[in-house]
Amino acid sequence: MRISFVPPPLEGTISLGIYDGNGKLVRVLHQEAELNEFIVGADALVTQWDGKNDDGEDLSAGKYHARGYAIGHVKIEETGKTQEPPLIDSPDFVRVKLVANPLENNERPIVELKASSDNQDAYLTTKDGLPLLTVARIEDSTDYHALLSRADKSIDFFILHGTITRQFRISNIDKMMAFDCGDFELK
Repeated sequence: MRISFVPPPLEGTISLGIYDGNGKLVRVLHQEAELNEFIVGADALVTQWDGKNDDGEDLSAGKYHARGYAIGHVKIEETGKTQEPPLIDSPDFVRVKLVANPLENNERPIVELKASSDNQDAYLTTKDGLPLLTVARIEDSTDYHALLSRADKSIDFFILHGTITRQFRISNIDKMMAFDCGDFELK
């Protein structure tokens, strides 16, 4: 299935997800993709979706929606490594006010972000699970936990592994734009 969109006017990477009729993320179509990873159409960028979820299973016929984020040049800096756990009250997610997308005539939308990790990387994702930014590689794929904390115009990201805590500061995190690719029908 062909999906096209006009990219927001923001240099950086693009993360794009497919959502079912209930708004649940069913497929991460692009994660931190560069513009050259898309086909350039006459008036939009184009990508393809095979109708499958992240596990490679065919999805049922119905209405789906594609939306994503352009992530500008954020700064990720490792600010410390300690054997002490972080003394923070980590919320499940933090809210960040984004740059308004002039192509959609919207005000500055708010996105809810959370810390996530898999067996290789620690990510900053949307609350619904769309990976936006790889924060760090994880050397050993066992027993990791990631936490977030809001600090002015940045986010502190903690990776806990046993007794070791690594802390990162993510600056310019509000340099993101949301965009919408609209609804479509999978038959």
